[in-house]
Amino acid sequence: MTDDTNARIDAVVKANKVVLFMKGSPLFPQCGFSSRAVAILNHLGAEFESVDVLQDQGIRQGIKAYSDWPTIPQLYVDGEFVGGSDIMMEMYESGELAELFGGERPAS
Repeated sequence: MTDDTNARIDAVVKANKVVLFMKGSPLFPQCGFSSRAVAILNHLGAEFESVDVLQDQGIRQGIKAYSDWPTIPQLYVDGEFVGGSDIMMEMYESGELAELFGGERPAS
């Protein structure tokens, strides 16, 4: 990954409270995992910035090195890597993701 790509990714992650690096856009996700990630964020009412990795090959490869995580989508909250679609689903089901966005954890 070039330093320029790393700096661009870092700038987006640090400039936004919530960022989802995904395939496609929130209105037109281009893979099932990205679609599920968007659905989870929308269900939680989270405002988020999205980056379509299909539009930029440098970002598509660079984000994997940036997070040391091999798959897309990737969610960042407050500059920290949270995880991909499966981790987001687990955190959503446990209530951890709602807590991360300032919501209440559901009673169990």
